[in-house]
Amino acid sequence: MTFVPGLSLARRFHDEVVAPLLARRLPGLRYAAGLLDGGSELLGLDTERSTDHDWGPRAQLFVAGPDDVGPARAVLDAELPAEFLGWPTRFVGGPDVRLGVVDADGDRHGVSVDELTGWLRDKLGFDPRTGVGVDDWLATPTQRLAELTGGAVFHDGLDGALTAARARLAWYPDDVWRHVLAAAWSRIGQAEHLAGRCAEVGDELGSRVVTAGLARDLMRLGLLVHRRWPPYAKWLGTVFARLPAAAPVVDGLTRALGPDGWSDRQAGLVGALETVAGWTNDLGLAAPVDPTARQFHGRPFLVLDAGRFAAALRAAIGDPALRARPSVGAVDQYLDNVDVLGHAQQARRVAEALRPD
Repeated sequence: MTFVPGLSLARRFHDEVVAPLLARRLPGLRYAAGLLDGGSELLGLDTERSTDHDWGPRAQLFVAGPDDVGPARAVLDAELPAEFLGWPTRFVGGPDVRLGVVDADGDRHGVSVDELTGWLRDKLGFDPRTGVGVDDWLATPTQRLAELTGGAVFHDGLDGALTAARARLAWYPDDVWRHVLAAAWSRIGQAEHLAGRCAEVGDELGSRVVTAGLARDLMRLGLLVHRRWPPYAKWLGTVFARLPAAAPVVDGLTRALGPDGWSDRQAGLVGALETVAGWTNDLGLAAPVDPTARQFHGRPFLVLDAGRFAAALRAAIGDPALRARPSVGAVDQYLDNVDVLGHAQQARRVAEALRPD
C-alpha cells in the first residue's frame, strides 16, 4: 500500500466515502467532520512508520444532538466499504488501544460519531464556543491545543460551530500569554546555574542532565514566543527546528548537548538563551530586558539571570487577579504525567488546586 499523509487520506475518505454515504442514507443529517484527536498526522508529521498503529482511513463526525448519534453510527457500521485506496477501513486491537492496526478482519472502523458539545467538554473540560476563561487556558495542555488547532475540518454543517470552536483556541489572550511566558522564564531561572555548579565539582552527568532539562524548557518557550503550541516530547525538536528563526538556537543547544566538556556546553547554552531572550524582547509584551549573560554571583560560570524576564512579563500583566497567581503557568509547565494531562478533568483538578482563593 502506498503511503499517503494521514490528513490527506482522512479528507479523501470523508469526501469520497463518508459524505456520499451519509447524504444518501441520512439526507437530513447536519454534521461537521474533521480529524482533531490524536496522531502525528494532525501536525503533518506522520511517516510510513506511523502506519503500524492508530493510523488509517478515519474521520471524526460531530452531530448537533445525542439523538443523531445512533442513526449515524448504524449507517457507518453497516455500510462503510472494506477498504479505501488499498488500506483496510477496519481496525483490530485490544481494549487499551485507541484504534489498533488496520486489518481487513478487524471489528471496528475509524469513523467516530459524537455530539459536539459533549466531545468538546470531554476533551477540554469546557466548550470554547461559550468563551475561554483564564482557568480554561491554564488547565489545558498545549499538546491538546496543538491537536485541536493543527488538525483539519473537512465539513462544517453545524452553522460553523466546529470552526468557531477551533478559532477560539487559536492563541492565548495577551495577559495569559505573558503569564505563561513568565512561568517558562522562571523555570529556566531556577535551574540555569546548576549545570555549571555540577560541572565545577566534576559531575559531568549531572551537568548534562540539567542542560537537557534547560534545552527542553527553552524549546517550549521558543515555540510559545512564536505563537506555536508546543507538542509533546516526540515532536518537540522537529516542530521547534521548523521555526524560521530557530537555527542559532538549534546550533547552540546541539553544542550544549554534545560530547565536549563544560566550556563548550556553557557556550552553546548561553548562546541559545540569549537568542530566545532577544525573541522575547521583540514581542513587545513587556519592558525590554538586557539579553546578555552574566556571572552567577561572581562564580566562574555564566547565566542569563532569566528571572529578570519573568519579572518584566509579570509586571506587564494588566489583570490583577492573574498577576497574583503563582508563577507556575499552564498545567503542563509544572506537571509532566501523561495519565493526568491526557484527561481533561484530572488536569483541571490539578490546576484548580493552585488557583488563589
